[in-house]
Amino acid sequence: MDNMVAYTAAPGDVEQGPEERTVVLLKKKSSAAWIWKVSVAVLFVAFCIVGILLFAWYWNRRPEMLTQSGQTEALMEKHTAEKTDPQYTLRRISSKAKAAIHLEAGSYDEDEEVDKPLEWRSGQGQAFAQGGFQLANNQIIIPQTGLYFVYSQASFRVSCNDGEGARRRLTPLSHRIWRDSDSIGSKASLMSAVRSACQNTAQEDGYIVGQGWYNAIYLGAVFQLNRGDKLWTETNQLSALETEDGKTFFGVFAL
Repeated sequence: MDNMVAYTAAPGDVEQGPEERTVVLLKKKSSAAWIWKVSVAVLFVAFCIVGILLFAWYWNRRPEMLTQSGQTEALMEKHTAEKTDPQYTLRRISSKAKAAIHLEAGSYDEDEEVDKPLEWRSGQGQAFAQGGFQLANNQIIIPQTGLYFVYSQASFRVSCNDGEGARRRLTPLSHRIWRDSDSIGSKASLMSAVRSACQNTAQEDGYIVGQGWYNAIYLGAVFQLNRGDKLWTETNQLSALETEDGKTFFGVFAL
């Protein structure tokens, strides 16, 4: 209860006697009510101060938090872009294989012989060989009989002008992987693909005005290969081949 009641006897008329004495009730107000109100007010003020301090801390940290968030998003975008790159995916898979080889194309000089094959190199860039794989005479030598994933990519950039301003038409581009095996007694084509560059419309996929036509031929599949089998590639239009930044590669890894 908020209030307490005290009973106090008031002095009566002595002559009236104890029977006729009047009793007066005096009500004394308790101090608990105002103490409670003061406590509530103090807590309210304390909560307000804490809220102001938290808001000020968040506002001061906001630029730093936004910067960290932007950096995280940029790293995630870069990581996602890397994962969508075929060479990145193949390199990660092959690096975990017990036997694998990954080769990159050497540079091509236009003054070289027209029928000279595309040269593969194992000691540059991301190229490597492990688990018994060898590169000999520009051919991959299979170390053991088993299942293998064979892949290759050839990237081209073709000038679609003939030098007099006219557009070329239907320039064929081809890329093929050959296999030579004692078990079959002769060479056989494992995979091949053909593209046609410089179509009639400049809006064609891969065509950039002023920079020619760009596209890549990718080959990849699983094969049962025997020990000692030899794999090599055959590519036309070598003068239009893109050999930098891992755009053209050739590899095999065991499954």
